[in-house]
Amino acid sequence: MSALEAPYTDEYAARRVRTADGLSLHVADYAPVGAETGLPVFCLHGLTRNSRDFSLVAPRIAALGRRVLAWDTRGRGRSDWDAQPERYNGPIYAQDAVKVLDELGVERAVFVGTSMGGIITMILAAFAPQRIGAAVLNDIGPELDPAGIARIAGYVGKVGPVRSWEEAAQAIKTVNGVAFPDADDAFWLRFAENTFRRGPDGAFAPDYDPAIANAFSGDNAAGQADMKPLFAALAAAAPVLVVRGVLSDLLSPAGVETMRALKSDLGVVEVPRIGHAPTLEEPAAWDALIDFLARAP
Repeated sequence: MSALEAPYTDEYAARRVRTADGLSLHVADYAPVGAETGLPVFCLHGLTRNSRDFSLVAPRIAALGRRVLAWDTRGRGRSDWDAQPERYNGPIYAQDAVKVLDELGVERAVFVGTSMGGIITMILAAFAPQRIGAAVLNDIGPELDPAGIARIAGYVGKVGPVRSWEEAAQAIKTVNGVAFPDADDAFWLRFAENTFRRGPDGAFAPDYDPAIANAFSGDNAAGQADMKPLFAALAAAAPVLVVRGVLSDLLSPAGVETMRALKSDLGVVEVPRIGHAPTLEEPAAWDALIDFLARAP
């Protein structure tokens, strides 16, 4: 399944950044290999994911001569959970992103945002466009397909604990099998290892606060807000590459055309036999990402 053959690496500096409201966030900081070739790359994961989503991609971007930051958004991975779940929302995440950049001395970055990470990038473009040198939106845009929203809402915060990594892999496959129809058992086991945690009782559970499901309630629930102005701000601020899984149920071809109408020089790559969302390790996605970074500031 992967175009990248080397295994997961722990070769990064683990940073802690304190948010404006006091939470501690984990950031994996990969140093550039050799001379720096461009702006740092800030990798932002999807709703139920964490920095380990980029455990193969990040070190290979670093090998191109760019510093790479990959964070755990509040409520995920090794970052603190929020006692006030209403703060699990895009504007707060965007404020956290600015704090991470400030604390780690990054004035401007290339943003690589998968799903929710892409929404955070668009929000940031609306109030701090100068922080974005270029952006990759991975299977996300200003228009969200209701089918994908319904599927995600159907499982987020509802996957119960299991007793083994194998059961965790099966649970992940049940939820995401439609997006990776050709994946083998090794893929699903790695997926589970990246997205589950083992608790003190020995049980395995998704590595996030179930309260992040708050994103699907209220007036600004996922898919309800008009995000076209946010994308327009990003389009005006920086070069943009859109990666779309051909089988995606969240970013439709019509959604891509909406973005083209707002940015005539939009870069687009489609990843065959993949749904929401590509890992960016697929040959089509990785080749497009390398090409985009070669031309990005």
